[in-house]
Amino acid sequence: MDKSIYILGLNTTYHELSACLVKNGELVAAVEEERFNRIKHGKPALVSNPNTLPVEAINFCLSKAKINFSDLDKIAISFCPQDRLKNINIDEYFTEGDWGSKSGEELFYKKLMSLPSLLSKLANLDVRDKIVWVPHHIGHAGSAYYVSPFDNAAILSVDGIGEITSTWLGVGNKNKISKIKEIEYPHSIGFLWEKFSKFLGFSEYDAAKVMGLASYGNKEKFYPLFQRIVTILPDGDFKMDSDILQFRLNNFEPIEKLFGVKKIDSPEKRSKSHEDIAAGLQAITNDLILNIAKFLAEKTRSKNICLAGGVALNCIVNSKIMESGYFENMYIQPAAHDAGTALGAAYYIWNDGLSNEKRFVMDNAYWGPDYSDEQIEEVLNEERVKFSKIDNIEEATAKLISEGKIIGWFQNKMEWGPRALGNRSLLADPRDAKIKEVLNMRIKKRESFRPFAPSVLEEDVNDWFELPKNCKSISTEFMEFTFPVKESKKNLIPAVTHIDGTSRIQVATKKSNLKYHKLISEFKKITGVPMVLNTSFNENEPIVCSPTDAVKTFKRTRMDYLAIHDFLVSKEE
Repeated sequence: MDKSIYILGLNTTYHELSACLVKNGELVAAVEEERFNRIKHGKPALVSNPNTLPVEAINFCLSKAKINFSDLDKIAISFCPQDRLKNINIDEYFTEGDWGSKSGEELFYKKLMSLPSLLSKLANLDVRDKIVWVPHHIGHAGSAYYVSPFDNAAILSVDGIGEITSTWLGVGNKNKISKIKEIEYPHSIGFLWEKFSKFLGFSEYDAAKVMGLASYGNKEKFYPLFQRIVTILPDGDFKMDSDILQFRLNNFEPIEKLFGVKKIDSPEKRSKSHEDIAAGLQAITNDLILNIAKFLAEKTRSKNICLAGGVALNCIVNSKIMESGYFENMYIQPAAHDAGTALGAAYYIWNDGLSNEKRFVMDNAYWGPDYSDEQIEEVLNEERVKFSKIDNIEEATAKLISEGKIIGWFQNKMEWGPRALGNRSLLADPRDAKIKEVLNMRIKKRESFRPFAPSVLEEDVNDWFELPKNCKSISTEFMEFTFPVKESKKNLIPAVTHIDGTSRIQVATKKSNLKYHKLISEFKKITGVPMVLNTSFNENEPIVCSPTDAVKTFKRTRMDYLAIHDFLVSKEE
């Protein structure tokens, strides 16, 4: 009889629907629902749908362990419904029936409270006694600390909003995390970015695009105006001006009046002033987060810091913390956004709730589905594509990349988190300045200003990029930081050097991904350059998950080849 303890972690509430499974403290699987249902973020965040279950993600996790709902000891949901009711009447700016209104929040609460019965229906079993509600920011904090390599660390979680908290500061010691302080809505860094993302013609989910745009602007021009709406205070505190920001309304007139710049409905309509606003937003965020980091360093006296929340995906901010010298070590797990709260909730139950001291370290990002050669070959035949099996797929692919070809690279387990890290990637030659335009126009169908990232061999990274010497992080493997390209190397890799001279790098290691490391090594043999351009394998859709997803995206876009396991698929007749 299997006496193992199984904990299912779930995020259902807003967006980035996800599930993970923990067995005796070890992670079995972690995956986002969007990879299965092919809907970006899994669903939109509405007051009417916090009870949307990540059904496919749940099924995958259970099947990976070959168990059923009856085998689960706990189901950890990363939200506390009762705490959310504190939002009623907190904000004078809202639309009746929507966020912040009495009717909207009561509907949201009612839907949340239906989750136990919906899970029981899915399980065909009463699972209500297995469910544990874990506060949203405890989920974030747990996802940062409990899978880190540290036994002690400062913890910072920053997003839009959980129940009512927007920013959570704490400390982790062995198997416990504890709160130092929290900052509540309407003072929200995440919402600040959502508001200005929409002001600049993007969606509220496009903070990463704004981060890329910021490098084109003059950060000084609008910085004093950002200081009017964001007040940085001692001890890591901050305040925001709700009268101007009005987070819960689609009203941008106060911002337009303050900045003297009109909102745009597309980033392609931007002026230099819009670029300057993006730069100012990034600058005030850098200063705000550094103020918090400094306070945490002084308060905790820890050499380590763990970051979580959507804002922890801001690579520029992360690099500023690394460069600051406040800490010697940093950790950010690959799914720092809301998907990660499923992971944190599960580990909070395992470590704190069940008082287990055993710690799991997430030192790689590969926790999703993988497929056999037989399954892949079956799909290739069904899709009627031209393919052949290659003895050395890494060498063959490296040669094609060096010849200017764009390759869909599909290998082993799918990545956990929003960034492709060498298993569901599009690969190209970083030496080719024109390849950015080709990728954006032919395949990605995205804004021309957005940068592309390199995957670089661990052995060579310091020869090509300026990494801080006073702080280290294994999260460099997860593409969580930007670093300056060495001056002597910029002209050699123009396709992955952003306008500000930096690159958002992924360090490729033999330990984490041997096949990907071998591919890049083969490219180095041919070109002398120890990196490839790496972007997510998709076209305005979630990153591909299955062989079918990969082949369909390959067929409808203008990439040149698909390297799927040891099979090379071409479009040549």
